Amino acid sequence: MPGVRKLELISHGVTEALRVARFPSDEPLTPAGRAALAERAVEPPANARVLAGPERRTRETAEVLGLAAAPLSRLRDLDAGAWCGAQLRDVAPGEMSRWLTEPGYRGHGGESVLDLRERVGGWLGDLARDPVTTTIAVTHPAVVRAALILVLDAAPESFWRIDVAPGSRVRFHHRGAWTLRLT
Repeated sequence: MPGVRKLELISHGVTEALRVARFPSDEPLTPAGRAALAERAVEPPANARVLAGPERRTRETAEVLGLAAAPLSRLRDLDAGAWCGAQLRDVAPGEMSRWLTEPGYRGHGGESVLDLRERVGGWLGDLARDPVTTTIAVTHPAVVRAALILVLDAAPESFWRIDVAPGSRVRFHHRGAWTLRLT
């Protein structure tokens, strides 16, 4: 069995979609989002792998934090399908209710929470077997939520009950199984 693996997930900074409660598109950080991250530089260990979701907001967050991150598709945001760019209030109440309560729902044509959970679970499994011991990944609140429900073996229905703030960091260690590491 490989030694201890360390993973730090960093949620991207504030975007206009976050600010106005809209399903995101590939958008930049707001000036305030950049400023909020500016004093929170990350100094990765020399042997660390640094990754980011492929979207502009994750790549910009990495850049502001001083990280030279390689894009990784598995760290992309939860695909909201036809709702991409729409205000949350513009989604029919019945559809929004299903989105928030049924982890397998994908009536919008994108990914379900279960789809995202499977994608993130596969990535965590690959990291556990990888010879690189430390990974830092700048990604999306949805990816952080998926990792948390997997590591804590929580029900997928718990997904929307986790509030992931812009720029927040979550650490995990793997010693036979992933564990949440609070510092």
